Amino acid sequence: MSVVKINAITVPPGMGDKLEERFAGRAKMVEQFDGFEEFQLLRPTDGEERYFVYTRWASEEHFQGWLQSQDFERGHASGQADGNAPSDGPPRQPVAQGAELMSFDVVEHVTK
Repeated sequence: MSVVKINAITVPPGMGDKLEERFAGRAKMVEQFDGFEEFQLLRPTDGEERYFVYTRWASEEHFQGWLQSQDFERGHASGQADGNAPSDGPPRQPVAQGAELMSFDVVEHVTK
């Protein structure tokens, strides 16, 4: 059964574009990781202020494997809440003010 992890990221007003830019330029290591199924960056609307990073994994074990991997460590090496390390140069300042990880089991999944 697949599992979903949603990272709710609190971003200061006016910094959403910067967060989106950093995710667009991310290292893309997760896509190659065993058990990875899907990634989405969700922009807030309708009064919600947090961004949501949605990932789906084949199992909890696959997700935990990602968290313990060298690829995860490299991708988060700068300590940024947006999860992206710079390709070179000095570490960038974090865009996010905080994050909360939520976990779900996929009970039903329908696609077109």
